[in-house]
Amino acid sequence: MNLLSFFKTGRNASSGDDRSPWGDFWFQPVGRQTGAGIRVDANVALTLSAVYACVRVLSETFATLPFRMYRPKIGGGRVRVTDHWLYRLMAKRPNRFQTPFEFREMIQAHVVLRGNAFCEIIANGAGEIQELMPLHPDRVRIELLDNGSYRYKYTSPLGEIVYFRRDQVWHLRGLSSDGIVGLNPIELQRETIAAGIGAQSYGNRFFANDAKPSGGWIEFPGKFADKTARANFRESWQEAQGTVNRHKVAVLEGGMKYHEVGVNNKDSQFLESRQFSVSDIARMFRVPPHLIMDLSKSTNNNIEQQSIELATYTMTPWGERWESSIETNLLGENDEFEVEFDFAALLRGDIQGRSEYYHNGIQDGWLTRNEVRLEEGRDPIDGLDEPLRPLNMVEDSQTEDEVNEQDGGADDEPADEPADAEPDARLFGLLQSNAQRMARRLASGQPLKSEVLANALAISEDHASKILSNALAGSEQEIAQELLTAATKGKT
Repeated sequence: MNLLSFFKTGRNASSGDDRSPWGDFWFQPVGRQTGAGIRVDANVALTLSAVYACVRVLSETFATLPFRMYRPKIGGGRVRVTDHWLYRLMAKRPNRFQTPFEFREMIQAHVVLRGNAFCEIIANGAGEIQELMPLHPDRVRIELLDNGSYRYKYTSPLGEIVYFRRDQVWHLRGLSSDGIVGLNPIELQRETIAAGIGAQSYGNRFFANDAKPSGGWIEFPGKFADKTARANFRESWQEAQGTVNRHKVAVLEGGMKYHEVGVNNKDSQFLESRQFSVSDIARMFRVPPHLIMDLSKSTNNNIEQQSIELATYTMTPWGERWESSIETNLLGENDEFEVEFDFAALLRGDIQGRSEYYHNGIQDGWLTRNEVRLEEGRDPIDGLDEPLRPLNMVEDSQTEDEVNEQDGGADDEPADEPADAEPDARLFGLLQSNAQRMARRLASGQPLKSEVLANALAISEDHASKILSNALAGSEQEIAQELLTAATKGKT
């Protein structure tokens, strides 16, 4: 297949109304007749503002999510991967024509509107995928084979028929009833969409006629001579009041009276019908109504919750659908990698929410300060790579001595020491308390590191190593006295 033929045919090839030989009109599904007398397909549905708004919300929101690729580590954790062909494909350049945002936006829109998205897989000799070339879903047909498998039949914009094997096409499908073809949501909900289009068309005709129903009758107390005279009068009336003569004052003779036939739009619940149509379509795409500018039932309190629900119940399933399809169909049996779309990007426009997210992550120790700086596009700073831990939070299995060891023994200062004590007296009291604590550990047979002893007695680590190398014997008090003596040499 000539790859350039995909985008070659110029002007209006993307329009569903283009009936030229290269247009999409002849390849679109015909669409069933609905109860409103309207044939509905994906392109017709997009003429309804609520459908167009929902498709934009889903496709643009998903296209903003950064693509991440990881290599799991033995024993837990994972490492970011940026030098793999799949990362370059999804995050840098999916094909020679599109940016990653444009590519994901279009593919997501295909799945949302038609239940299926197709891309031709172009790989090199090493099996690495170099490009994903989109195939319009209306031009693709799936043909079952005798061996139980299937293939893809694609009609190019130039009319060329190309057959693809399953391994030559990346097929992203929506909800499916057979596991092969995704269900077309527009076809399933055509009556709902037709009702909205019908109400929209009626409103346009209503206002095109100056918001007045076309129709009425003239009361004539007399009698026309014959049918010809009555027809001539009707034609002259319409000519005098129509087209360029609209809004001119009518002059009736012979006791004639004009009676207008009107339909009250409130009685026909026209506005209510249009409002319900918007809510019904938002329900169909599982999009919060306020995102398509329907604020009739929104408040300052529930809009925030609805935005959270968009990420949780709408975008997260779409992300899982993409991730599982990429890992299964593009990576294949290579389970060395994991992919995901980072939903933290949805907080990018919410400064307060993003700040709380980072603050909680740093305070609880599952984010480092440099990780936050990198997420915000700032350079890392030396010394900010270690996670922080609140001093009042420890594991249940930790002993008091272990907690004090991690805190450097700073909380062992005697509580009853006078505030105005001399500096040497305060130092001696602190050293005495630390020496007793270290002696208690040594007397009980617990191991003690030289750096811990050095911090507790305010001595060098070499000095602490020499103390520990000597066999400290005797009672707890005797060991404490030896440690205190070693610590206070030269300090008093």
